[in-house]
Amino acid sequence: MYAVVGCSECSALWVTEGRPETTQCPRCGTRKQHEKRRKFVETDDEAHAREVRASMLANRQGQGDAFAELDSYAELDRQVEDSGIDDETYLEGSGIDSGAVAEAGERAEQGSRSGSSRKETVRTALRELDEPTEDDVVAYASERDVPASFTRKALTKLVRAGEVSESRGTYRLV
Repeated sequence: MYAVVGCSECSALWVTEGRPETTQCPRCGTRKQHEKRRKFVETDDEAHAREVRASMLANRQGQGDAFAELDSYAELDRQVEDSGIDDETYLEGSGIDSGAVAEAGERAEQGSRSGSSRKETVRTALRELDEPTEDDVVAYASERDVPASFTRKALTKLVRAGEVSESRGTYRLV
């Protein structure tokens, strides 16, 4: 369920999803119980709720007639999709190998599905290496295509976060 709600303090309008206990005005920050907010429309269709809000905003600015002449959001999205060039043509025209881009995307997807991230690679190095130094962790991560600069920053952040301790140049997971 979507609702177009308004703020009694600053007259802002926004779309809410579901029935939250409280809502906060995105403009002035006033928080009230959702049930006490004025609901201008409630619908199951998010696009319809967005259209109603946009229409109300246009009418406030005296642009209701101009807004009425516009196509719906869905139609405008289709027009944008049909206009211009596709990603592959754009990349090729820019001198970028679209096949290489697709392969890189697939590799990234495989990495995210396996749950392996660059930061996790740094953690794994700390678990698997005996008394690892920064150079040891950088070497381990580099073998797994993690840049040395990222590894050093990750170690610093992990120490600051309290997940890793460093003593005399040796790191260990806490």
